[in-house]
Parts: sequence; structure tokens; C-alpha cells
Amino acid sequence: MGSLASRIVRAPRPHDAAAAARAIEAFADLEPVARELLAGTAGCSGFLGGLMEREAAWLRRALGEPPEAMLAETLAAMEVEGVAALGPAVRVARRRVALLVALADLGGVWGLGEVTGALSALADRATGLGLSALVAEEAARGRLPGVGVDDAEAGGVFVLGMGKLGAFELNYSSDIDLIVLFDESRHDPEDYADLRKGFIRVTQRLVKLLSEVTEDGYVFRTDLRLRPDPSVTPVCIASEPAEHYYESVGRTWERAAYIKARPIAGAVAAGERFLGRLTPFVWRRHLDFAAIEDAHDMRLRIRAHKGLGGALQVPGHNIKLGQGGIREIEFFTQTRQLIVGGRDPGLRQRATLAALDALAGKGWVDREAAEVLSAAYVAHREVEHRLQMLDDAQTQTLPEGDEGMGRLAAFCGLTREAFERELTERLETVKALTETFFEAERRRPSAEAPAPEEIFADPEAALGIIAEWQRLPALRSERARAIFKRLEPGLLRRMAGAASPDSALRSLDAFLRRLPAGVQLFSLMEANPSLLDLLVDICGTAPALAQYLGANVGVLDAVISADFYRPLPSASEMRGDLAARIAGAADYEAALNAARVWMKERHFRIGVLLLRQLLEPEEGAAAYSAVADAVIGALWPAVVAEFARKHGSPPGAGAVVVAMGKLGSREMTVSSDLDLIMIYDAEGAEGSEGPRPLATTVYFSRLTQALISALTAPMPEGVLYKVDMRLRPSGRSGPVATSLAAFQRYQAEDAWTWEHMALTRARVVAGPAGLGQAATAAIRAVLAGPHEAAKVLADAADMRRRLGEAHEAAGGNPWEVKLGPGRMMDIELLAQTGALVCDLGSQRSPRRMLEKLGGLGWIAREDAAMLAGSLGRLAAFQQVMRLASDHTMDPGDGGAGLVRLVLAVTGEDDLDTLRRRFVTDAARAAAIIAARLAG
Repeated sequence: MGSLASRIVRAPRPHDAAAAARAIEAFADLEPVARELLAGTAGCSGFLGGLMEREAAWLRRALGEPPEAMLAETLAAMEVEGVAALGPAVRVARRRVALLVALADLGGVWGLGEVTGALSALADRATGLGLSALVAEEAARGRLPGVGVDDAEAGGVFVLGMGKLGAFELNYSSDIDLIVLFDESRHDPEDYADLRKGFIRVTQRLVKLLSEVTEDGYVFRTDLRLRPDPSVTPVCIASEPAEHYYESVGRTWERAAYIKARPIAGAVAAGERFLGRLTPFVWRRHLDFAAIEDAHDMRLRIRAHKGLGGALQVPGHNIKLGQGGIREIEFFTQTRQLIVGGRDPGLRQRATLAALDALAGKGWVDREAAEVLSAAYVAHREVEHRLQMLDDAQTQTLPEGDEGMGRLAAFCGLTREAFERELTERLETVKALTETFFEAERRRPSAEAPAPEEIFADPEAALGIIAEWQRLPALRSERARAIFKRLEPGLLRRMAGAASPDSALRSLDAFLRRLPAGVQLFSLMEANPSLLDLLVDICGTAPALAQYLGANVGVLDAVISADFYRPLPSASEMRGDLAARIAGAADYEAALNAARVWMKERHFRIGVLLLRQLLEPEEGAAAYSAVADAVIGALWPAVVAEFARKHGSPPGAGAVVVAMGKLGSREMTVSSDLDLIMIYDAEGAEGSEGPRPLATTVYFSRLTQALISALTAPMPEGVLYKVDMRLRPSGRSGPVATSLAAFQRYQAEDAWTWEHMALTRARVVAGPAGLGQAATAAIRAVLAGPHEAAKVLADAADMRRRLGEAHEAAGGNPWEVKLGPGRMMDIELLAQTGALVCDLGSQRSPRRMLEKLGGLGWIAREDAAMLAGSLGRLAAFQQVMRLASDHTMDPGDGGAGLVRLVLAVTGEDDLDTLRRRFVTDAARAAAIIAARLAG
């Protein structure tokens, strides 16, 4: 790495010829390129010219060395003995770093990152040395009980670098924003009062050490006002009350501030733990579009307070806070981070440029816009630095007079005309890009909605519903009402285009009534108008999905992701995705909640794809089943690990989860339960080995209950699934977990025919591969074993009779697709009967079973085709109807949107035709089934 002088590629234009000439004379022994840089620097900045004179000998050596090495040497020289010696040492270092950084910047040797990184490193080092020395001095005086003089972690005190310091973006003449806290957990509670007083004294002296102006200058102006509630709290407080403050009253601007927060001194590990605990405060679990309005309002308040409104003019413009300035780019970036960073940790970047790049990489910011803003940010920061280098002043306001503007332009290597032209273009570009975000169409009043009598069949009832909305919990805050008022015309316009506006309005009303709060959701919709289309579509077509949405509004976050409408991932990909989320959870409860969030988002996505007819009903059934597979497969290891922590690892080969019913045959709907059985193999072990060992049977019984609890327990994110284990050996009277040997013995000696029929849909979905293979082989052995056809048919006929008697009333409803003669359960009964008699191998789908049975001649081919077609039609109808209701209902009662969807998936022209088709098909199917079971 070459010397500073050898890497110079540019120099300022001297504004003061006399000052430039003095610099050339003073450093006449240097190479021309170095003299040109020094002359241009001194000819523009009296401050830097004075530093060059004061540090002439050091400067000559610095020019001949790599600037990185000189920076490291200068920072190392700050470490001296005692507070008294530290004050002058850090000021000398600050002086030299200021000169080194300026020349490396002005000469094009360092880019923005190296410049701000060097300034930040100086602040880190000075703060860290000062804190350690002051804590040691206070401890030596006996004023910090329990803290030793050589305490490497400063008695638990830690300093957070906020703002630009936290992000390694410190500007040339910046103050530093610090928050000083202490970890009270490492101390005796009885010492708390004395420690608190001592740490406050340390903090006050640290500020004085850094910011006091002496004959050697100053180090950094220091600001502690970002601490919690600075008007009433002391300069150093314990971390626990700070956490409580942020959890209870923390505001959006404080969340934005903590994006860049970084522990820089003292007990850094304690600082990292504190920031980790603040993660839920800073990074919201759901997309946080309400942050847009907060940031927008903050921008307007800053402009009003600083008097920065009006037309954009370069002279006197504030390059940081003014229109098109640095803060606009930072707000633009941080607001987007707050919106989506809770869902994607990869977007939680401290540095502005890194955050912009990450946002563009994930598609949250247009790549071209990100590149334009990044280039503008770098250029703006360079102007800011040169402005501050002129007099070492903490200013971002450009000069208003001709002399000042001419000097600054020359310092930037440009004529005044070129400087103002380039800066104006850049400011206008940034303003246009950021204002588009903060002042988009979404913030402007919507066009008037059509009159109610133009939309609704019953306008008076509609007006009554709409009038009640202002009393709903979701609209109790003024802010929520203001956003919803902007949304309401657009919602009503969309209602006018619904198949049944009145039905859609009633469903929307039910949706709004379920919302506990509205600001976040309304902000999300305001920023993404396409969500209004989807909401009205759901309300007009799938009321149950709307009710689900009202209770789980966070699932809408997924809709605006780039892959929402793309083909669904495979089951293995989904399982891997969920497993990664569970592995990243903080604890077991967090893992269970993560699974619930993940499942609900996938269920909602499948439901929307079915609603939009982007997914066929049979594909939806497979997708719902794949989600359930992923949930069980990813949760099972977590359940086992949590259980093993208390009771030891599973004895022997462990246990596997076997899916039955609709999950086994991959035919689930949105509301399907999970039919499961548990099979274990202890391989002779009598019990587990752990802190609280259990006997084998007890162990696997309780482990099964732990899985059921993981799936069914009500949690903040709801439940995953209802679980039904009645298909296990001996049903309700049998143990919830069965050993492999007992399972084989029961199936061979005691199982009823219907239990063997149920196994035709069984498959292992979780657990050790070896035991899974053994359980699968045991199930196959049952199905492939000899089954007396006459007995199977007789048992099936008897079972069918009993089911018919139990559900006689349901059979009279033409829209009841599951129960009754010739309906789904009846057809599936015949398919499973045939599968048991003929052994259809691994085929688990009743429709595919029927096709195979027709091919084998066990049933007439045309009858098999008729039954399979009817079953497919009933299943498609059931699949989309479950989006509207968990209960049997007339599609006509769900509105025109639901009717349109039902007819599309069943291939009929109208409901009357579909009703007749169902009745006719059921009668024909029932006759075929009765004849075949009769032998």
C-alpha cells in the first residue's frame, strides 16, 4: 500500500492565492503533487492551513507513509496513563486525524467510507479510553461498590454510538450522539443507588473530557439527548428501565435511531445483549407502513422548525436537512427498513449505502433509483465535509454570499457556476425521488365515490353500516380515522364493481369489526392500493377468508412480496424454509409462534390463489397438505428436542408421525383437521435417560401429547391445527402412542376392517428415517396381506349402513357434499374397500384408487369414471366453499362472487343445474356403491 503522497489524484483549486503561496513556500521540499494538494487546501481553508503549520513535522512524515498506518499509529498513541494525561493526548490525536482525513479526502486517496470510518474510529477510541480511565479513577476512590480498578468491562457501563457514529458514517465536524447505560444485573441490588450516582459522575466527566475546549482544542462535541426521556432522566441509567421505556412509549423516530445503534465502549457484550432485547421494538413483526406517515410528519416538522421551506436555492441551502438533502435520503432508506426489516434481518443494515443496496437487492427499492440516491448521498457528504473543513464548524448550511460560495466551489475543485449547477441538479433529483415516496398519490384525497344508491341494492342499510364504522375499535384513534377516510372512497368504488356489492359490504363490515386496531393495516393498504382490490374480492367471494383475515391481518404482508402470485414452492422447500425459521427462533415458544405465522401466511396465499383461480382445487388440496407436512416435519424435531431437555432423548429408535385421512392422501382443505397416529420403537429400552427420566410407554405418550400441544395450543398467533387421533389402534380407548410391535400385533389380530381401510391413506410424515421405513413396511404388510373379499365387502356394507343412519338428515341437503348416500365419504368408502381387496400398492388418493379399480375390472370402467368424476367435482366444490364457510351452506347465500367461483370450478352454468347435477350424481353413485358392496 503506497504512501499518501503517491496516491494523490486530485487537489482543490486555491481560492486565496496568498495562503496557497505560503503553503508552497513552507513545504517547498515536497514533491509537486503534494505541494499542489497542500496549496489548494490552505488556499481554501484557514483551519486546515493552521493545522498544517502546527503539525508541519508530523505532516511531512504522514505524507510519506500510508494513511492507514498513520491513522493506526495516531489512535494507538492516545493510550496513556491517567485521566490528566488523556485529555491532551486525545486532542492531539483529534488534530492529526482531522488533518490526515482532510488530505486523504481532498486528494482522492480515500473514499467516503474510509473518511467516515476513520472519524468514527477516532470517536470510538477516545470514548472507550475515556470511559475506562474515568471508571478506574472513580473505583480507586471507592465510589463504585463492587467495581475493580482494572475492570475490563467498566463496571458494566456501556456506551451506544447512535446516528452516524453508530453506522461508521461520522462527518468531518460532527458531534457524537451517545447513550450511556449500565447493566444492573451484574451488581448487588443494595449497591444500586451508589453505583447509579457514580456512573452519572463518570458520564458527566466523560462528556467534559471529550467536548471541553482547552488550549489543545477539543475532541468531539457530545450529545446525550437521544437517551430515554432526556428531560427527566439522568445522563446514565440502568438498562432495564430503558427497555421498559422503549416497550411502553418508544416512538418511530427512536426506532429509526436504533437502526444505527452500536456499542462502542465499556461492557460491549452487555450492550449487544441490550440491543438484542430491543429487536422487537425496532423491527416490527409485520410490515410497518405506518412508519411512512411518521417519517413524513417528522420531515415536515424539521423543515418548519429550521425554516427550510420554499423554493430550492443553492446559496444558504442546508445540504443535510433541506429539500433533496442528506436527511431525505436517510429518511427514505430508514423508513423502508422499518417497514420490511422485521421480516427480513438482511435489511437491518446500519450504514445508509449498505441499506440501500440491500433494499434494492430484495426488490423493495428500484435498483436504478437506489443507484441514483447512493451516488447523490456520496456527493452530498463530500460537499458537507468540505463545508465543515473550511472552519472546522458543525454546519451543513451553504454560504449565502459570493465570497463564501466561491471558496466552497474552489474547495470542491469546481467553478462556482459548475458547482451550483451540479448541486442543483442533484438536489432536484433527490427531491423528486423521495417526494414520490412520501407524497405519492396515496396521500392525496381520493376521487369521490359513487353515491350509495348507485352501488347498493339497499342504500339505506349500506349507509347505516358505513356510519357505524367510526365506532369500531379499529377506528378509535384520530390517526386511523384520517387514513381510513382517505381509503373509504376507493373501497366503495371497488364495491361498485363487485359481483354483489351488498354482500361484499356486509363481509367488509364483519372484517372491520374483527380488527383490534387499524393504523398499521390502513397504512399498508394506502401504500399498496392493490390490496384494496384483493380485500374487496375476498369480501365479495370468500367471507370465511375475510373473517380469517380480520383476525390475522399480518398475513397481508406476504401479498406485496415479489413471489406471492408465483407458483408455490415444493413441499421439501417449504419444510426447509420453516425449519430455518424455527431454528432461528429465540426459544421454544417463539418457535411455535413462528410456525403459526408461517402457516397462516401460506394458507392465506393458497386461499387467494384459489380465489383468483390461479390454482386448481386439486392443486390447492395438495398445497394445504404440503403446508401441513412442512409444519409437522419441521416442528417434530423441535418438540423432541424440547422434551428431551427435560426427560432425555427418545429411547431406542424414537418415534414417527403417521398421517391418515385427508392429510395422508394429500387432499386437505383450509379447515381440515390433522388425523395422526404415533408409532415408536424403544428397541427394548425400559425408559429414557435424562434429568427426569420416564418409562418408555409414559415417555412416548407424553411426547405425543407435547406434539399435540405444539399444534393445538392457543398462542398469541393462534393455533396451527386441530388434531384427531381416533384412528390409532383401539381408537379413543387406546394409548396415544403405539409401539411398532404392538401396532403390528393389533393390525394382525384385533383390527376391524374399517381400520385396515383407513391405512390405505396412511403415510409417515416425520421422524427418524429408519423407523419411518419400518413403519411404512408394517403398513404395507397389513394392506398386502390376505383379505377375504366377502368379509371386507360385508363389513364395508355394514359400516355404510351405520354411517347412513347417523347422517340421515344431512343426506337431504343437496349442498352437503361430504355426508350421505353417493357423497364424498360414501364414494371414498368404496374406493378404500377396493384398495383393501385388490391391494393397490402405495396409491392413497381415492380418485386414483377408483381409476385403478376400473382398470382391474373390480368395478365397471364406466362406473369407476363416473364415481371418480363425481368425487372430483364434490371435492372442488368443497375446496372453494371452505373459503366461504366451515359449514354446509347454499352458495347463493354467499353472494354472486362465490357463485361465480363455484360454477367455474365445477364447470356448470348456474346453481340450479349444479344442484340437479349433485342430486343426480349422488343417486347414481349410491346405486353403484350399493350394488358393488352387495357382492
